[in-house]
Amino acid sequence: MDLQKPTPPPQYPEGCLAVAVRIPVRIVVLVLVVPVRMAWDALVVVGRFLYGSVLRPVGRALAWLGWAVFVWPLRALWRWVLVPVAGALGWLGYVLLVVPLRWLYTYVLTPIGRALARIARGIGAGLERLYARVLAPVGRGIAWLFKGVGFLLAAAGAGVYAAVAWLARYLLVVPARWLYDRVLAPVGRALARVVGAVVTAIGVVLYWTARVLLVLPALALWRWVLVPLGRALAVVAREVGDALGHAWRIAGRLSRAVGRALATLFRWIFVEPLRWMYRTVLTPVGHVLRDVVLRPAAQAARAAGRVVRQTLAAARATVRQTRADIRRMLFGEPRQPVAADHREPSGRETRTLGSSTTALTKD
Repeated sequence: MDLQKPTPPPQYPEGCLAVAVRIPVRIVVLVLVVPVRMAWDALVVVGRFLYGSVLRPVGRALAWLGWAVFVWPLRALWRWVLVPVAGALGWLGYVLLVVPLRWLYTYVLTPIGRALARIARGIGAGLERLYARVLAPVGRGIAWLFKGVGFLLAAAGAGVYAAVAWLARYLLVVPARWLYDRVLAPVGRALARVVGAVVTAIGVVLYWTARVLLVLPALALWRWVLVPLGRALAVVAREVGDALGHAWRIAGRLSRAVGRALATLFRWIFVEPLRWMYRTVLTPVGHVLRDVVLRPAAQAARAAGRVVRQTLAAARATVRQTRADIRRMLFGEPRQPVAADHREPSGRETRTLGSSTTALTKD
């Protein structure tokens, strides 16, 4: 059924070694792990503070400095120097190399190549005729001659080969086969049986010697010494691992409790008095200083600034007027420009759309 509770895994009874090792090991490991965990938590806090307050701003400053010192100059060099220079060099190479080479290929090399191709075709046609009319018949005659000579030599060689093969068969092969079947094969079988029996006996002796001297002691050592010792070490290692995990968790809780206590103590010893002093003493004093000293000083400074600006403006106007008077005394009054009348003349001389200035149509 799906609604039934799952069956828990079977719990095997623990041995006396695990029970005897667990408590001392956990106590020793807890004593050893608590300072390490507290030091680790302190290092983590210091590392986070350094990362947030020092390393990240320094990294951003270094990144901006690297951008300003390396990336932006290289980008400007690439965009405003290398790309235009490369474009100019490409255009120059096209004008100085590609265009002359194309002209040389089109108007010099191509006609020369076509002329050489025609000459080569004429020479090939002459050689083809020479081959068809002279060389081919001569070659056929020489081949027919060599074919006849080769046929004669092949017939003579076949006869010699047959004679030599018959002599080798009855002088070498037949005696060697008889010697192998009647002498060597029986002797080899007998020697193989003797050697096999000797090797088998030696192997059996060596097997039992190695079994008695090596295998049985090693098996006893494994079964009665190494296996129990390994089980005991496995129990101790498992308990030590569990104790390390348990001690690490307890040390973490202790470290958090100690950290919170230190933070609370630091807050009540330093932060809260400083906050009370800021709210109760420094803020009213700052307001009084602002209202009594800073604001009147700022108003006086602004008034003094206005007076200074007005004085400087009056001085500039006086200097300007004095300079104009001196120029007028030395060079006289400046000549006034005459206003030009750009309007059309009035009266009889006025031009209209209905009149004309020609001699034929003039009134």
